[in-house]
Amino acid sequence: MGIHSPYDRDRFESAYDKVMTKWPAGREAVLVPTPFGETYVNVCGPADGRPLVLLPGGGGATSASWYAQAAQLAPTHRLYAPDLIGAPGRSVPAAGRRPRTVADLTAWLDAVLDGLGAPIVDLGGHSYGGWIALHYALRAPDRVRRLFLLDPTQCFAGFETAYLLHALPMLLRPTPRRVRRFLEWETGGAALDPDWLRLQEAGAGFPSARPVTGPRPAAEALRGLNASVLLLLAGSSRTHDTHLVAARAGGLLPRVETDIFPDVSHHALPHAAPERLGRHLTGFLGS
Repeated sequence: MGIHSPYDRDRFESAYDKVMTKWPAGREAVLVPTPFGETYVNVCGPADGRPLVLLPGGGGATSASWYAQAAQLAPTHRLYAPDLIGAPGRSVPAAGRRPRTVADLTAWLDAVLDGLGAPIVDLGGHSYGGWIALHYALRAPDRVRRLFLLDPTQCFAGFETAYLLHALPMLLRPTPRRVRRFLEWETGGAALDPDWLRLQEAGAGFPSARPVTGPRPAAEALRGLNASVLLLLAGSSRTHDTHLVAARAGGLLPRVETDIFPDVSHHALPHAAPERLGRHLTGFLGS
């Protein structure tokens, strides 16, 4: 597909459905009303399982990206994986209304949990989704039992300059070719699931809103977080300094368990080494 190719919704929907076939049987989808529009949530696992909410990363990520962990987590948890409002996916933003602040994101997620009938949840997120999850746990501590973060961005350290420079062409004018080149660079040319990669490419040019951004959580707030936290980091991440992230998180969070996955990049982490990652998550969430 050429560099000037426009967004093709049919192509995106087909790629989304293809990745969703990798989820466990019995998966269903629900639309949850919120002040910012209807949120599309993929749901699976036993109805009486402990609720676990999974937030995807930013950019072209969607809830479908949790396919590699859904089979590991669904036997013990009721999984709720929403598409972020205003981002690529199947959520439907309200006209003229989108989250603009961290408080808006908290209100959005509160509404999603209320609509799902889940007053207290386990919560996890990858990359930008980790940033949202951490902010939510700080602002709504009574609703989060346990929190896991997969290579979260802008939580404990900033972006590496090289990462931003390589991402810039894709951000300024997203095309499938630029998305692929960026992911090939960040993952060091590692083999990526072809269906997931096609979904990332198909999301290029999606009519999405500007994501909510803001400062890293304050050190004082992080020191006061009571939830148990599992921090899993990509040893080969080009997004940030992995060891700096681990050191700062360990010095700030009172109850954190950290592990670094060597030879795994930031964008590959949710679906790389799925059995090892799954063991970490099920052990942490089940304890």
